Amino acid sequence: MELNQVRGVEHYLPGFGGDTSNCAVAAARQGARVGYVTAVGEDTFGNAFLKLWNTEGIDTSCVLRTPDAHTGLYLVSHSKAGHEFSYFRSGSAASRLTPEALPENQIAATRIFHASGISQAISTSACDAVFHALALAQQHRVRISYDPNLRLKLWPLNRARAVIHEAMRQCDIALPGIEDAKLLTGLEQPEAIVEFYLKLGAELVALTLGPEGVLVATTEQQQHILGYAVESVDATGAGDTFDGAFLAELASGRDPFVAARYANAAAALATTGYGAVAPMPTRSQVEAFLNHPNA
Repeated sequence: MELNQVRGVEHYLPGFGGDTSNCAVAAARQGARVGYVTAVGEDTFGNAFLKLWNTEGIDTSCVLRTPDAHTGLYLVSHSKAGHEFSYFRSGSAASRLTPEALPENQIAATRIFHASGISQAISTSACDAVFHALALAQQHRVRISYDPNLRLKLWPLNRARAVIHEAMRQCDIALPGIEDAKLLTGLEQPEAIVEFYLKLGAELVALTLGPEGVLVATTEQQQHILGYAVESVDATGAGDTFDGAFLAELASGRDPFVAARYANAAAALATTGYGAVAPMPTRSQVEAFLNHPNA
């Protein structure tokens, strides 16, 4: 769950969060068929998440309920430096996920399997579970998408770098953000960063650049796709919205450069309200915005 601070006051708005959950919701709102693998507690927050996912049309048949563990929680605070996360993830239901709990048949049936660095940061068993899921996806020729989503409050940089680089070696679609990528690779220039991830093994890299848009690269081509100007109040869910919208477009057969333009618009709209999930746009809202971006 998420508690998100309203700018200028000490009031926090409750909402839904978690990067892979956000990605799943964003993809579902673009019309993609989405399933989710995770664990939540048998508590009020866990019930609320299941209601959200079911309302969004997300398949929850692989969501485990854990009676002796709580649903994870984080707080988002805002300042001139940007947004800051405070985590209460230790011992959560998701942090207790193990490789043995993974649904191989459902993973094998997907077009794209998405995972993130946060899922690997919350515990050793969860880290192992993600690696096992990546191995299953590879075994069944499922495309793998991975977003590092580096959170140094959850693990030290050296361990994060080692784990994330190994995960990136196994992925087909790399979705790093520029600030995370600078820390992980030691590189500064976006062009050098996308080359780094292509050499690790990704066939497609979409390096998000915040308000500056995204640099999309394959082994044959690179394009810097500009972002869209909106009246932004909270960028908490922008990256996850980009991921979900981008993957939804790829799954439907879109060219990655066209998909990135669409995902840029979705991510921009996701910053116009508070919280990660509430302001995420639907396909009709994104299409209306693209038809009249200056309205």
